[in-house]
Amino acid sequence: MATFSDNFSKQASIYAQFRPSYPHELYDYLSNLTPAHDLAWDCGTGNGQSAIHLADFYNQVYASDPSEAQIKNAFEHEKVTYHVEKAEEPSLPEHAVDIITVAQAIHWFDIDKFYEAAKKVLKKDGIIAVWAYAVPQVDKNIDPITQNFHDKTVGPYWPSEIKLLQQGYTTIPFPFREIEPPEFYIRKKYKLQDFLGHLLSWSATQRYIQQEERNPLFKLKEELVPFWKDEEEAKQVTWKIIMRVGKLPS
Repeated sequence: MATFSDNFSKQASIYAQFRPSYPHELYDYLSNLTPAHDLAWDCGTGNGQSAIHLADFYNQVYASDPSEAQIKNAFEHEKVTYHVEKAEEPSLPEHAVDIITVAQAIHWFDIDKFYEAAKKVLKKDGIIAVWAYAVPQVDKNIDPITQNFHDKTVGPYWPSEIKLLQQGYTTIPFPFREIEPPEFYIRKKYKLQDFLGHLLSWSATQRYIQQEERNPLFKLKEELVPFWKDEEEAKQVTWKIIMRVGKLPS
């Protein structure tokens, strides 16, 4: 297998524990866009968070990721088969896939080559959906601290690809007949330690720790504690989903 920029293997178990799952309504919406429900391809599946949701709507889910460590930490499901391979080189037959989903991952791909592969494997009436989520929001006191951590503390440690996500995927090429989706949000109750665990799963946080040989979350926790006095209190955390959906060109 060709080499790739692996930003997640080191924290794969952290990723699996603290990354939020996507709302059921999102998959219900997408499944209603495809006439058939035979095969879904979840590309850049990570630990399979999206793949196992697709299994509620599709007979088979082909879930791929180039990180072996991520696949080893993936959720098992009888309808989901996991494959360690690059997004640009799927081992899928042509015109066989009803839906392709890419959750929080397309900014890592060679996008043009991935689209070439996607167009080959999609059925003529198939759907492609790519999405990501923004910086988590809690309340007016905590949000500026989190944003500062994202932008300033670990800001220099974000890979260049993350700029596509920060721009809301508005600048990525999308050579499909676009469908305007409704707005979706992820909402989850987190205790303070869970919230910090989520920030620890960020690739920039991991790069900071590796290069600076210290954990920036210790200082961040000190900043958050005045506004999260009871560490056992579960606060609602919200992520807005950035999403683009399309069909093959006519």
